[in-house]
Amino acid sequence: MWNDIWFLVRMTMLTTFRKRGNLLLYFGLPIVGVLVASMLYGSQSTPDLRVGVVNEDGNQVIAADTIRFVQGLSHVKLVNTTKEDLKKSIAASKLDTGIILDAGYSSSVLKGKAEHISIESVKGAQVTAYIKSMLYGYIDNVTAMGTIAAGDTGKFQQLYDAYQVGQFKLTAESVNDKSSGQQMSYQSIGFLIMFMMTSAVNLSQLILKNRENRTYFRILTSPISSRTYVLSNVIVNLIVMIIQITVALFFMKVVFRIDAGIPVGEMVFILGLFALVSVSISLAIVSFSKSTAAAGALQNLIVTPTCLISGCFFPRSIMPEALRKLSDFMPQNWVLESLGKLQAGEALSSIGFNIVILLAFAVVFFLLATYKFGRNNDARNFV
Repeated sequence: MWNDIWFLVRMTMLTTFRKRGNLLLYFGLPIVGVLVASMLYGSQSTPDLRVGVVNEDGNQVIAADTIRFVQGLSHVKLVNTTKEDLKKSIAASKLDTGIILDAGYSSSVLKGKAEHISIESVKGAQVTAYIKSMLYGYIDNVTAMGTIAAGDTGKFQQLYDAYQVGQFKLTAESVNDKSSGQQMSYQSIGFLIMFMMTSAVNLSQLILKNRENRTYFRILTSPISSRTYVLSNVIVNLIVMIIQITVALFFMKVVFRIDAGIPVGEMVFILGLFALVSVSISLAIVSFSKSTAAAGALQNLIVTPTCLISGCFFPRSIMPEALRKLSDFMPQNWVLESLGKLQAGEALSSIGFNIVILLAFAVVFFLLATYKFGRNNDARNFV
């Protein structure tokens, strides 16, 4: 039996990949998926915030120090301007936001009340939140000194000088931001999942093609049984998908240097488990199809929409609640959810429920395909 299986596996592989186009189709598309994901997320960076400053408080020390503080913030590009030019630049999107220090700002701070300062923007809190949180913290500290000094300029200057010198040091350390790498890997796996399902259906359709060109019936005239024939197709499917997983992970890790934040072994295990699910779904599709055209139609109705709902093309979090609940019934969602938990630092043992769900999907679809094959008693069918 096993000699017959490996003979069929070898012949199927040779026949399928004799055409170079099939090599590109089965093993090139996963690489394209990784490339697309790296282009979508790899170019993301934190742009500098363009801030215009209008200083109408003259040469006051506090006003100058306030401007100097804003200029020292990371990812901030400061531009000195006038009120008229500031409004025009913001309206023309040449500046993201603007800070206006009116006359009397420094004296109000000395009195313990920060007045005559405003922040303008047409982009809302998404732009001004960072500036406000940092600037207002600084101003609160200075106004507190003004309150303590109670109008005594000499005492305020003494407190202010001590604050400027500071008796503590802040040590900053840069750390690598792994979020973009995780997003790229997540999206790459999403594309890989779709290609795996598509490949599984295409390879399972060989059963239908061989039936249509009568090759299947010629094979059955030999000692090879129909179950042996179908089992050989399953093995071919698994071999191709394991190679797809290996190629995709190799390009992610070695070529594009994408850090998924997950050990390679764990990724291979989860994706290998999904390969079983893909094969079971492809056999179920073939078992309900009378021809390759019908199988192709079912593939279009099942694979792409379920991948879309499961978050293979974009994050599931942006979808409506109804679609998120619907995606719980899709095996692709459980794979992506497992990878997300592993990226969050959870151990493989913590996703045992997800693994059981994926195994359940595989068992259900294999049983469904077996039952349907067994009910096909027509001579035109293959079991």
